[in-house]
Amino acid sequence: MNEDLKKRIDDLVHGHRVVLFMKGSPLMPMCGFSASAIQTLRAAGATDVASVNVLEDPEIRQGIKDYTNWPTIPQIFIDGKFVGGCDILRDLQERGELEGMIKGQ
Repeated sequence: MNEDLKKRIDDLVHGHRVVLFMKGSPLMPMCGFSASAIQTLRAAGATDVASVNVLEDPEIRQGIKDYTNWPTIPQIFIDGKFVGGCDILRDLQERGELEGMIKGQ
């Protein structure tokens, strides 16, 4: 990954408390996993989710996978830390941990 792309992703990840790299947008998700991720975040109390539509930028679409060494989209970051994908997000919600992460506890 080149340094410019890494900086772009760093700026996105560290510029917002909750960042979701997804297919589509929160209002128009373009895959079931992205739709599930945004619903799970909202159910946990996230009201300010910065979303990045990877379908609009092929460089970001591949770059985020390289950045996290995670092969799938969506990818969730909270407080600058990579959380995982949709399944991990749902697991955290089921265990009651996601709400605390969203609230910064």
